[in-house]
Amino acid sequence: MNAPAAGLTSDGPQPWPRARAAEFNQRHAMSPTPDLLRAAIDGMFRDRIAVVSSFGTESAVLLHMVAQIDPATPVIFLETGQLFAQTLQYVEQLSRHLGLTDVRAEQPNPAAIAAEDPQGDLWRRDPDRCCYLRKVLPLETALSGFEAWISGRKRFQGGGRGALPLAEADGTRVKLNPLAAWSADAIDTYFTEHDLPRHPLQEFGFLSIGCHPCTDTVVPGDDTRAGRWAGSEKTECGIHRPTPPRRRFQVVV
Repeated sequence: MNAPAAGLTSDGPQPWPRARAAEFNQRHAMSPTPDLLRAAIDGMFRDRIAVVSSFGTESAVLLHMVAQIDPATPVIFLETGQLFAQTLQYVEQLSRHLGLTDVRAEQPNPAAIAAEDPQGDLWRRDPDRCCYLRKVLPLETALSGFEAWISGRKRFQGGGRGALPLAEADGTRVKLNPLAAWSADAIDTYFTEHDLPRHPLQEFGFLSIGCHPCTDTVVPGDDTRAGRWAGSEKTECGIHRPTPPRRRFQVVV
């Protein structure tokens, strides 16, 4: 079956990715996470799939699993121009540690930034527009030519992520959430068992890390993403469409 032309669309999920997502869910709902990742990377979407990673505090788990399957799997990193220096250092450190050979730093269009955010303060005036220019549009460009992409989102992160499926349609593509059913304890255990390096800001209370103007530390007991756009109603940057409630798939980790 041939996929439609690649590219994000505002018209919602299309028939082809809906069918492929449903097929993947049916086949791999009970598969261990490394097995379902291999089925996607080496099987159903071979040479047509990418990982999208923030290189945040939990990212090493997914990236480690992907590297064990194929370290040349494309990894898209959105370099917004407003990230912490520690995050950029972590990209280099973790990529070397895991042996990743195709990490792609996608940057916003310089002309768009010059026109709409010349002072770098759009995040304060219109955070949704800032995210659109610095993350949503660059991701559209980076995903051109891919039929599927892999996200590191998890249900325990709360908000609209509480009903994440294993696979879902995302415009003209399939999006996989292989860690959807993982708990915070499972993530922490995996870090320890595989001796993975931590993001350098984690020890200072940063549990979910994005751009520095819109990221704060988290008070113990709050959701891990409570430090993102703190004090506002904004909870997502826009690269993930809202996920409607649906039957949850149990994933063996």
